[in-house]
Amino acid sequence: MLDSSLAQEIAAIDGAELDSDVTFAELTTLKIGGKPRGAVRCQTTEALVSVVKLLDDASVPLLIVGGGSNLVVADGDVDIVAVIVEADEVSLNFADATLTAEAGAVWDDVVSLSVEAGLGGIECLSGIPGSAGATPVQNVGAYGTEVSDVLTRVQLLDRSTGEVSWVEASALELSYRYSNLKFTNRAVVLAIELQLLADGLSAPLRFGELGRRLAISEAEEQPRRPVRLVRDTVLELRRAKGMVVEHTDHDTCSAGSFFTNPIVDPATADAVFATVGEPTMPRFPAGDGKEKLSAAWLIERAGFKKGHPGSDSKVSLSTKHTLALTNRGEARSADLLALAQEIRDGVHKAFGVTLVPEPVWIGLSIDD
Repeated sequence: MLDSSLAQEIAAIDGAELDSDVTFAELTTLKIGGKPRGAVRCQTTEALVSVVKLLDDASVPLLIVGGGSNLVVADGDVDIVAVIVEADEVSLNFADATLTAEAGAVWDDVVSLSVEAGLGGIECLSGIPGSAGATPVQNVGAYGTEVSDVLTRVQLLDRSTGEVSWVEASALELSYRYSNLKFTNRAVVLAIELQLLADGLSAPLRFGELGRRLAISEAEEQPRRPVRLVRDTVLELRRAKGMVVEHTDHDTCSAGSFFTNPIVDPATADAVFATVGEPTMPRFPAGDGKEKLSAAWLIERAGFKKGHPGSDSKVSLSTKHTLALTNRGEARSADLLALAQEIRDGVHKAFGVTLVPEPVWIGLSIDD
């Protein structure tokens, strides 16, 4: 429980509301996790800043929670205060095709708003769960597009100084599923600014699953399509994989793609190819002489099929997509941990490649 005097100070902050009942199972898309030491809902950016400063000054550990789509939290009492971001204002500037979203805005609502306005650039990121504030932290990406492609600035609360400022995206060292905000807790994202395209067309599309669905040929240079068409197609593809949250579908009770696609040296990629011998093995240039492999492909070739380990399990791989670990309704964190370790260890045994989890772990670790 929060100290009573600290709780009173928080309750006095305009736009902040204490929640003594909520659990992490209610705050996360995996629907797993125990009860935090305390929870505070922040309806405004100003309240969020004040609450974080107050807790930091009191040396109280805290966790910023948006959509909860990237969290794996331990069961039982969790000695951390959940600061729940509910500031969700979104604004469009049609004069220069920029979009600004507060951190608590539902990400897919942001994408939908941009598409309805005829602005391109983030339509390939449709259907991704979570909040706008989380997107620059791990440089969210899908179907050849990353937030870093359109991110211009982020508004940050520097937790060491208490200062609030807009920071250029170039200062975040954005790369594949990474920024220098990730795993550091050095700053809190308050808002993001995106530079979009004003002609009603998507960002340039890559040939691949989405490209094939949109009848794009490999010969096309910088292919683009209407933003509405691209969004609708992406949503169709994601739904078929159980990657759009549907509360009645256990396959969507997940943290999305659980493992990042591994970045390896060419020799390792060659060794994987030699082991499997499939000419269509996915491998892509990743810069600095490295190559990116497909985590889902490795999981399947290591012998883990969709739905593993079976329909009677509390957790399993999605029945639609092997990269999602799903709660079948009554799972606890230990169940998820065991499956994650089984998948990671199985892939390493088969190919010598160690998969790295994408979600943030609170109160437990895949190395436990």
